[in-house]
Amino acid sequence: MASGDIVQDPFLQSVLGSSTQARQRCMDLIDLAERSAISSSQTLPEGTKLRLSRQQRLLDADLASLRDASRESILEVRMTKQSTAEARQEVDRLHLQLQNLYYEERHLKGETSACESYDHQYQQLPLIPVEEFLQLQLEHSGDDEKTLMFARINHELAEREALEQERQGLLKTKQRLIADNKKRKDDLASLDKDLETFIDVSSADSGVFEAVD
Repeated sequence: MASGDIVQDPFLQSVLGSSTQARQRCMDLIDLAERSAISSSQTLPEGTKLRLSRQQRLLDADLASLRDASRESILEVRMTKQSTAEARQEVDRLHLQLQNLYYEERHLKGETSACESYDHQYQQLPLIPVEEFLQLQLEHSGDDEKTLMFARINHELAEREALEQERQGLLKTKQRLIADNKKRKDDLASLDKDLETFIDVSSADSGVFEAVD
């Protein structure tokens, strides 16, 4: 597989092209130098010097371009590292936030389950059955469970208040009857005492009359 097929980034592809071109110029320069090789005592022809000089300048330009690309790539790598670090920090923050949300969700589910399973005191109230209540209060036949429970509790409260008022009335009647009975008992006791006194007086008077006779 060719390197061009592996590298997909446009900038890296341009660097790879410049590197390939510089390599080729080096090979051309070496080949030209080998073909123009002469002894050290001889002078190169002007044409050969020009070609060698031209190839050297092109090679220098390619190497300068590679150095510029190298510096640019280093800066790009640094920026990429910084961006990656910032992205990693953001991912870590979001992951921690997600974990906190999961924890809060589990906590709320536990609280909800505890509330749903809690044995509320109102559930222990001796309320009349729902069927009997709906027969008495037809207007609540379409209510939901919560509204129906409130209505049953209010109905039970009203019934107990009415029974309490009736009990208080009966208690007052009882106390009045007790007072009346006591008064009558006291009146009877007083009458008995008066009757005994009358009998005693009558007996004394009868003895006097008998003595006179």
